[in-house]
Amino acid sequence: MATGCAAGTPGTGAAWADQVGSGRTATGSGTPTARATSTARSPRSSTKSAAATPRATAAVRPAAGAGSATASVTVRTERVTKAVKYRTVTRKDPDLDKGETRVVRDGVKGVLELVFRVTYTDGVRSGRELASKRTVRAPVDRVVAVGTRVPQPEGADCDPNYSGDCVPVDTDVDCAGGSGNGPSYVEGPVRVVGTDIYGLDRDGDGVGCD
Repeated sequence: MATGCAAGTPGTGAAWADQVGSGRTATGSGTPTARATSTARSPRSSTKSAAATPRATAAVRPAAGAGSATASVTVRTERVTKAVKYRTVTRKDPDLDKGETRVVRDGVKGVLELVFRVTYTDGVRSGRELASKRTVRAPVDRVVAVGTRVPQPEGADCDPNYSGDCVPVDTDVDCAGGSGNGPSYVEGPVRVVGTDIYGLDRDGDGVGCD
């Protein structure tokens, strides 16, 4: 025997479809109960939060020589003074015995000024060249007298008109190594202290055979 549906029990018709579509489910008591179905979704932010910690990015350094600044080049003038040594000049002195010396004049050093062009690159000296030079003071030679006189032994026959090397008393005396033919010779130099009877002082400066 067919049994009828309980009161309020949903059938298979349009009413049941309305209940399902509305999200309600029939209970055993026939009272439809709403079934909450959450359809709302939390929207995802397409942008990062302003409070997010920024990611560190590494600084990119240009390769050596690429994009580097132009070097700073400076040219300066530098002046340097330099001492110049003097020479020592010797002169024969018939008034001094052989082996003796006497300083006639002291030497004086000279002064030379040098001018350089010095190049600095980024503050570091990178080049240096001589631009000019001039003599501020010329050196003065040191003069030393060197004795040539040979002491005459006692009783030696030397002409008293000359001092220094012994000029023998003879018919003629010439300078050794010269063009004279003697018969006697003297090395010299000899100083004429009287009359130059042998003509040894050809230039008349008071010293013969020099």
